[in-house]
Amino acid sequence: MTSTAAVGTDYDRLYIGGEWVPPVEPGIGSSVAVHSPTTELQIGRIPMAGKADADRAVRAASAAFPDWMATPLEERLAALERISAALYARMPALTELITHDLGMPHDLCALTQVAMPAETFAITARMAREFPFQERLAQSIVWREPVGVVGAITPWNFPLAEIASKAAAALAVGCTVVVKPSDLVPLAAFALAEVIDECGLPPGVFNLVSGRGEAGEAIICHPDLDMVSFTGSDGVGRRVAELAAGGVKRVSLELGGKSANLLFPDADFEKAVPDGIFKAFLNSGQVCSALSRLVVPRERLTEVEELARTTIADCPVGDPFDPASKLGPLASAGQRDRVLRYVHSGLYEGARLVVGGPDRPAGLDRGHFVAPTVFSDVRPEMTIAREEIFGPVLAILPYDSEEEGIAIAMDTSYGLAASVWTADTDRALGLARRFRVGQVEINGGVFDPLAPFGGYRQSGYGRAGGKFGLEPFVEIKSLLVAPEGQP
Repeated sequence: MTSTAAVGTDYDRLYIGGEWVPPVEPGIGSSVAVHSPTTELQIGRIPMAGKADADRAVRAASAAFPDWMATPLEERLAALERISAALYARMPALTELITHDLGMPHDLCALTQVAMPAETFAITARMAREFPFQERLAQSIVWREPVGVVGAITPWNFPLAEIASKAAAALAVGCTVVVKPSDLVPLAAFALAEVIDECGLPPGVFNLVSGRGEAGEAIICHPDLDMVSFTGSDGVGRRVAELAAGGVKRVSLELGGKSANLLFPDADFEKAVPDGIFKAFLNSGQVCSALSRLVVPRERLTEVEELARTTIADCPVGDPFDPASKLGPLASAGQRDRVLRYVHSGLYEGARLVVGGPDRPAGLDRGHFVAPTVFSDVRPEMTIAREEIFGPVLAILPYDSEEEGIAIAMDTSYGLAASVWTADTDRALGLARRFRVGQVEINGGVFDPLAPFGGYRQSGYGRAGGKFGLEPFVEIKSLLVAPEGQP
């Protein structure tokens, strides 16, 4: 397979109140073109909503909320299971669509960008059946009720999975949803809206409004909106929280990261370094929890560098439809240019280039490709060691003592993820308690869809995943029951 032709997916309508409707107040231009990051050819169009469309979507969700909240739990969860089955049934077409739109290699895209969100709807239904919606205390009853109308503002790096994570949990507990996807990689959101429409959810329960910041801000500020769930950059996250504060709305933020991968001298370096590079460069490094700082003993630095070279030599970058490609392009020209600025920053500040660099990968004369890049002898104060790059750039930071290594690993304003490799599991568990992050991998731990995911500090607040992903979308009500025999 090759990605030489456009997929021709054009949308000119929004999904509001159970219907596909044209924008009544278009945003900047009536629509925007969507381009493949691999070929740079147009592959579709989407409409651009304005404030009036955001208002219409939130009002539709608000009108649908009382009935959806009152719908029996099993009926809501059956709807989620229908959506899951429908996504699995469309897996080949959705994989092709997202591969064109995002640029992730096809086979990996099928697993992480389609199968994972399809399974999210099924897992959420299973978790909701076990969720304590009602709890009896000594003299009271605690009810967990849906928070209300949720605005889900989602990023481009996992265009279907992030919507699934938010929408499945919100719908399961009885909330209604207005989704505003990124306009950069938007086509999967429209495909999901088509699936939901076919699965027969009541009108207004799920709504899709595409657009840029104007549409998102109108959703956040709407008086009928009860909660905002946002995933994206920390800068935009601060703006979301600021706007939501005006209406005292609940906010859940999953923001950036600069996650450390700390290797102790007794670690299995033959396993740890390739595993760390895979997790740093997954989705071409466009992952908020990417292990982008590799912290290693100085005496093992040469060995680590050679393992990095060997691993990257086995990870060719190229057309995501070519089975040989392990890394695809970045999602846009703007993202490519941003990453290259960080590569130049690393060179300017004196980091030593191990592999990669600012030059376009050989044989790729079009597309937003960046060579997978590794810097060594990186100092903690360097820009590439402190700021989230969101691309295939790994910083190796050497340490001279274990306490120094721990201090380097913990020296970040973010708090999303970390990784520890050591033969001493008890030491790893003790260190995991010291990390102020939401997720710690030990000796190559892998993603668990039932585990909570979210951050500390500049990485945000709120959790997704399993039963923990339901909690942000419920309010807690106490019923104080008079003792028997008293009025």
